[in-house]
Amino acid sequence: MQDHYQLNNDTFETQFKNCSLNSKLFSHEAHIRLAWIHIKKYGVDKAIENIDNQLLKFVESVNARDKYNKTLTVAAVKTVHHFILKSNTDNFKSFILEYPRLNKNFKDLLNSHYSKDLFNSKAGKNQYIEPDLLPYD
Repeated sequence: MQDHYQLNNDTFETQFKNCSLNSKLFSHEAHIRLAWIHIKKYGVDKAIENIDNQLLKFVESVNARDKYNKTLTVAAVKTVHHFILKSNTDNFKSFILEYPRLNKNFKDLLNSHYSKDLFNSKAGKNQYIEPDLLPYD
C-alpha cells in the first residue's frame, strides 16, 4: 500500500492545496488520486482548473518547476475522468484496483491520444495541446 493512503481524502486534498504535503507521498498513484478526488467533488472542468493551478504551485514549492507539464496535467485528469464514467465504485482504492492500467500503463493510455511524447514535450509544458490521434470526449 502506498504512503499517501495515510491521509484521508480531505486531508490529502488540503495538504496538497496548501503545499504542506510531503513530496515523497506524491507518487504517480497519488496524482491519480488527486484527480479522482477533484473530479468527484467539483466535476471535470473545475478539477482541471484546480489541479493545474495547485500542481504548478506545489512543484514550485518543492523546487521542481521543471517537472510541470500543462498538457500532461490536463490529459491525466481527462483520462481519469474517462475511467470514472465507466466505474462501478465510489472509493479510490477500489477504483485503482478496478482500472490498474491507470497505475501500470498510464503512458500507453496517453499514447493512444497523442503521437507526441508528452512526458518530454517542451511545447506541452506551458500550454495545453489537444490530442492529435484520439480526442477526449
